[in-house]
Amino acid sequence: MGKKVYIDTEECIGCESCVELCPEVFGFDEDAEKAHVIMPEGGSEECIDEAIETCPVECIHWE
Repeated sequence: MGKKVYIDTEECIGCESCVELCPEVFGFDEDAEKAHVIMPEGGSEECIDEAIETCPVECIHWE
């Protein structure tokens, strides 16, 4: 079974850096002003790792 990515939405500050880096994996909820995962098992692991590294509050994780 592959790795799944998730966002701790309680910690998310809505900067959208993950959405800009990996729009096929991350989306943005305008109402909640938070990012969310739209494809937990898809997308490039390299891209997701970059999103994890650039997240200013470190709320993106592998499961």
